[in-house]
Amino acid sequence: MTRPPWEVADIIHIAGNKFLERYRDSLTWAQIKVIRAISRCRTSALGGHRDKCVHCGYQAISYNSCRNRHCPKCQTNAREKWLRKRQKELLPVDYYHLVFSVPHRLVPLIWQNKKLLFALLFQTAAAALLEVASNPKHLGAEIGFLSILHTWGQNLREHPHIHCVIPGGGLSPDHTRWISSRTNFFLPVKVLSRVFRGKFIEGLRRAFANNKISFYGECLPLKDEKEFSQFLHTLFQHDWVVYAKAPFGGPEHVLQYLARYTHRVAISNHRILSVDETKVTFQWKDYAHNNKRRTMTLTCEEFLRRFLQHVLPKGFPRIRYFGWLANRRRQKMLPHCRVLLNQEATEIPTAPPDETGVWQCPRCHGLMHIVERLTAFQINCEQHRRICYVDSS
Repeated sequence: MTRPPWEVADIIHIAGNKFLERYRDSLTWAQIKVIRAISRCRTSALGGHRDKCVHCGYQAISYNSCRNRHCPKCQTNAREKWLRKRQKELLPVDYYHLVFSVPHRLVPLIWQNKKLLFALLFQTAAAALLEVASNPKHLGAEIGFLSILHTWGQNLREHPHIHCVIPGGGLSPDHTRWISSRTNFFLPVKVLSRVFRGKFIEGLRRAFANNKISFYGECLPLKDEKEFSQFLHTLFQHDWVVYAKAPFGGPEHVLQYLARYTHRVAISNHRILSVDETKVTFQWKDYAHNNKRRTMTLTCEEFLRRFLQHVLPKGFPRIRYFGWLANRRRQKMLPHCRVLLNQEATEIPTAPPDETGVWQCPRCHGLMHIVERLTAFQINCEQHRRICYVDSS
């Protein structure tokens, strides 16, 4: 892929200090760490390694990545490693993609209680799927699936939603047979929507009763029990959105599709069109108008503010597994599903350790391999020697 002309790191280099001066008191430590990590990613500040071509002997120094999960440059390796593991878990069935969203009125409250309510979003979407799927009127089976949290829209606004990727079927209640879903249909989204809404609102009610919800600013009036009850009543009167996308054409398409969702950050560098001392222009899809491509221009500080509001709480997992794919059950139940589906287990070859970070030689296109690890101090000394050599010649 062609290197993008502009990166989030460029915006941080231009406006990061000014942004920190203005917003430091309202930023979390995790958000400050993201700014520092992205600004240093693939620079000499993080050290690096000397690479050598196995064919022509050409040598070059490469800088280390920050490996922060919110860095747009550091997700490729993490995604490929994760996808390799998931490849071992694919079943020979169609796969479905469902998206669970909450009303916009809930967003301010969720943003003031991210850890609690993001977890509730995961739990209630999963509970709705498991409950509706187990109903004999619909599928009558125990399902397994993975869920992925996204908190943004294309314009970097707050838009919390859950992507669920689900094999088309599940285990019978006694686990003796595989029950396949109907062709091109998994579960009724209207039923899922109502169950999801009920479970989420009930979860909010319990959290309020146990004094687990915080209220600030525009949400402060909801601290009153009557106001909160009325707020929940208003939420219940609107339909919640559960969207089912067209099913995949079998497991061979699932990994390619998952790669677009699992390790995505709020904005990729390739969407940034231009950056100057004060403004950022980026491209976005307007899903409300047939995915029309539009451009948006923000001040550098506003861009960083929007970007950083999607930093997840420390240690909060953005990918979770449920049903018979849950971590505690997967090792036992997945082979059982394969037996019922008459699928032979296939070994997926793993990359040798020394293949990590391999890239092509710019001279002969041979493979470049790491021959030496370098600290930031060593890299700076190397650069200083080169400068001195050029000056003396």
